Amino acid sequence: MPEITYVAVDGTARSIDVPVGTTVMRGAVFNDIDGIVAQCAGNAQCATCHVYVDDTTIDRLDPARPDEDDLLDFTASPRRPSSRLSCRLTVTAALDGLIVHLPERQK
Repeated sequence: MPEITYVAVDGTARSIDVPVGTTVMRGAVFNDIDGIVAQCAGNAQCATCHVYVDDTTIDRLDPARPDEDDLLDFTASPRRPSSRLSCRLTVTAALDGLIVHLPERQK
């Protein structure tokens, strides 16, 4: 299983094995990672699963689709070039080692 690392605001990192086909958001929710609210349950409607993808692993991702890009304008924490919605990041073998940083707040 690919390993995804979630880094809290305080710098604490927690690495989780997330099944292929699962989203980075669901990996966090199923493993009680604080900092991802997922209020809309992964339907790309609320932007409460916002993450900052680490610069060392961002090149593994496809660009954000237009619907995700639009929602990123409504995140509670500032949007950055590395901002993504974790509900739109489906885990593949290529994402093994992905690192995401959790924002200060989600709503």
